[in-house]
Amino acid sequence: MQSRRFLVGLTGGIGSGKSTVADLFAAHGANIVDTDAVAHALTAAGGAAIPEIRRAFGDSVIEPEGALDRAEMRKLVFADPAARQRLEAILHPMIGHCCELMIAEASGPYTIVVVPLLVESSRWRERIDRLLVVDVPVEVQIERVMKRNRFERSQVEAIMAAQATREARLAAADDVVDNSGDPASLEEPVEALHRQYLALASAAAAVTAASAAAVPASEKD
Repeated sequence: MQSRRFLVGLTGGIGSGKSTVADLFAAHGANIVDTDAVAHALTAAGGAAIPEIRRAFGDSVIEPEGALDRAEMRKLVFADPAARQRLEAILHPMIGHCCELMIAEASGPYTIVVVPLLVESSRWRERIDRLLVVDVPVEVQIERVMKRNRFERSQVEAIMAAQATREARLAAADDVVDNSGDPASLEEPVEALHRQYLALASAAAAVTAASAAAVPASEKD
C-alpha cells in the first residue's frame, strides 16, 4: 500500500495574503504547491497551454512574445461565461496534472496546496485533508487589490463576485488565519498550525503504515 501525502488546502479571496501565509509555512519546511504559479508557467511564453488557448481564442489573447495576455483574457471571461468555461476546460486538467506530479515528488511530512478557488472546486475539496482559509474583511480585500494591481473598485468587485463569499469560505474552513493586521502577526498562528499539521501528518502516516502491515503479503504485489 502506497502512503498518501497529507495535504492541506490553503485558500482565501483575492488580496487575502495567501502567498504571504504560504511563504511562512515554507520557512517552517512545509512543501508548497501553488496552483497560480503552475498556471502562470503553463501560460508563459512557450507554456504548454498556449497552443490550445490560441486555437480556442485566437491571437488577440496572446501577447507578441507568446505569453497569455492576462488583461485581455480577464475582460473576455468576465464578459462571457462560456469563454471562462472554455479556458477552464483547457487549464484545469493541465494544472491538476502538474500539481499531482509535484505532490508526488515532494519530500517532508505534509504539503500545502494553494488554490484560490478551492471552496468552489469539488476536485480539490475531495483531495485535501484540511482546509485552511486566510481571512480578511471584504473592505480590506478591496483596498489591497486596488493598491497592488491598480484596479478600479468595480474591477475588484467583479473578481470577488466570481469567487466564493467570505462567509462560504469560513463555513468550509477547518482552520482560519486572520490576515487583517500586520504581517508580523501571522508568525505565531502559522507556527501553531505547522505543529498541528506535523502531528496530523504523523498520525495519518501511522494509520497508513498499520493498514499496510495488516495486508497479507500475497496481496501487496
